[in-house]
Amino acid sequence: MNRIIYEFTESVRIALAQIRANKLRSALTALGVIIGIVAVTLMGTAIEGINTGFDKSLAMLGDDVLYVNKWPWTGAEDWWNYADRPPLRPEDAVKLNRIISSSPDSELEFGVFGDSRSASLKSAGNSVSGVFTRGTTAGYARILTADFEEGRMFNETEDESARQVVVLGYDVAQALFPGRSALGATVAIHGQPFQVIGVLARQGSFLGLFSFDNQMVMPLGAYRKYFGIRDDNTEIQVKIRDKTHLDNAREELTGLMRRVRGDIPGQRDSFSINGGAVFKEKLDPIKKGIALAGLFVTGLSLFVGAIGIMNITFVSVKERTKEIGTRKALGARRVTILLQFLIEAVSICVLGGIVGLGLTYLMFAAVRSGMPSFPIEFSPALVVVSMLVSVVTGVLSGVVPAWGASRLDPVVALRYE
Repeated sequence: MNRIIYEFTESVRIALAQIRANKLRSALTALGVIIGIVAVTLMGTAIEGINTGFDKSLAMLGDDVLYVNKWPWTGAEDWWNYADRPPLRPEDAVKLNRIISSSPDSELEFGVFGDSRSASLKSAGNSVSGVFTRGTTAGYARILTADFEEGRMFNETEDESARQVVVLGYDVAQALFPGRSALGATVAIHGQPFQVIGVLARQGSFLGLFSFDNQMVMPLGAYRKYFGIRDDNTEIQVKIRDKTHLDNAREELTGLMRRVRGDIPGQRDSFSINGGAVFKEKLDPIKKGIALAGLFVTGLSLFVGAIGIMNITFVSVKERTKEIGTRKALGARRVTILLQFLIEAVSICVLGGIVGLGLTYLMFAAVRSGMPSFPIEFSPALVVVSMLVSVVTGVLSGVVPAWGASRLDPVVALRYE
């Protein structure tokens, strides 16, 4: 055992000495490995970032919520099949909740009707435009995933009496009331005064496309009074009991909504059931594309790097043929010679992998610093995978010349000029 440890440490020492003696050659040889490791880590970082960003966005959207809409969120190219659908009404949510409450084994909890559009707000000389405005019922508090920075959601009394109260998103409150509390203040919407009763905590954006902090929520009655109901934009948000039974809940909701809407057997659904799975289906091809492109660049770079390392190892064997003969004449075993050159090839790859990881982390830090909201993650698993790839590349590229060096005849090697 002591002999094996000694031979291994001596091989590492010789390999590092050779790399130091040929710095430029070693750096150029490792370039292919560096590019390959940067490619594989960037690919992993991008995919991990997409997954993390999607999970966070889905949590804000509600991963235990299904959305009943007139239009599907994606794939509505044949729009004529959806244009004639009757709009969703508050009565549909009432009927749906009545059926759910009478079904103790239902996968669904309740549904909340809502309508939305863009609006402008003013207060004390400050104004904000393009605010996502939702009119809904008090039950929305049970679906809302955000915490409150201050205040509360409107209650059933305020909902039924159409009180002119409003809950603001974080960015809206900061824009209208910089440096002070918005709670209890009055904002003008369509020239009408609304009292601020709550401010949502900062949430972020959905896949970088929609900001949850640029919104406000008000009772449906007050919303209808000043905005009306826009038929194409109404929806019913339905909370499910167990998100692991999402498919069962979707099937049950489809059946219940057909009853609510009076769809006869054989007739197409007069509604669409949407949810986070729709976005996941769209993201999967993007992730596969990134993975394929990354694997191609990685494979090509590592192949070129491996050929370079194999070539340099062959050159190194030729340059040190007489040294190999001398060592074998003095009793060095074949495995010792093989190990020496194999470790030299692996060392170049490992150093290239470390440099590649360093470059990737610098890119990651720059993106994270410049765009904090951009979904990007640098996981420890990427470090492990990158180093394993480096070691495997070194072994595969160095084993043939190392094997050839170990098989040299000492007499022939000593006579080599």
